[in-house]
Amino acid sequence: MRKITLNIFLFSSLSVFAQQQIGNSNMESWDNVGQSTEEPTNWSSFKTGTGGLVSFASQQVGRSTSIRSGASGTYCARIYAVSILGAIANGNLTVGQINMGSSTPTSASNYNFSKIADANFSEALTNSPDSLVFWVKYTPVSSSSNARVHAILHDSYDFRDPIDANSAPHTAARAELNYGATGGNWVRKSVPFVYEAQVPAVSVEYILVTFATSSTPGGGSANDEVLLDDVELIYNSVGLNEQVAHSFKAYYSIENGLTIKGADTTYELINLAGASEKVGNLTTLNGMSLNTGLYFLKSGDSVVKILVP
Repeated sequence: MRKITLNIFLFSSLSVFAQQQIGNSNMESWDNVGQSTEEPTNWSSFKTGTGGLVSFASQQVGRSTSIRSGASGTYCARIYAVSILGAIANGNLTVGQINMGSSTPTSASNYNFSKIADANFSEALTNSPDSLVFWVKYTPVSSSSNARVHAILHDSYDFRDPIDANSAPHTAARAELNYGATGGNWVRKSVPFVYEAQVPAVSVEYILVTFATSSTPGGGSANDEVLLDDVELIYNSVGLNEQVAHSFKAYYSIENGLTIKGADTTYELINLAGASEKVGNLTTLNGMSLNTGLYFLKSGDSVVKILVP
């Protein structure tokens, strides 16, 4: 895999600030096209993995033109599962590197990791995003199967996913979602980052992202397929780390609506025009659906901004 620097977008209003994005997040750039080592630039799969079983690695990612209607690009990533000697090898795409240490899918020797010493297998990120957004078309063989995305913000450490005891203290935030078949359609997913309440807070220096065809190692079926495109990090006008200093946390996801974590007291939801949308407690506000826009959630002297993508 050839690594490219992550993208930074600049916006102007009262001030200028940077919003970092994962390199080649639109899956338009590809390496070794037409070969068994074909991979999206800046991402890796089994063919660029490491570990004792790397010689048995199979191709499980490829370039596809089966993009959604209205997409601005030409390509997406096709991630798929295969059967190897009767065992299911889940499709796996990451900005880190895959370690293939055991033929048993659930073994602790199998993991993705940020290889900090090698920029080809780690993704530097110093900003604090609010959520991870992506477009996906998931077609499993069995309707009961779930695919998975897991994004982890961490400090300068060779962080492992699944998270082990040594990696856990280096966690700054996580965005995690297991999701089912999309009914043959492209679907936009939005997954909030939940920041760890560690004191002192873990600094954000890298991001490790993994997309897999199954939420369970060795689960699912051969030919389960994930089409992936337009991965994006969403930022509030203030970072979520600043929000943690308040007496409560709040964020929004398409799947779960409004989520408030704090005391079961009175909260007021205010829209950008300054009008009150609703006043209530955790029971009445959690799960509430909101239209796209910027909102303010107020409780006592604390105010948290909520961006609904």
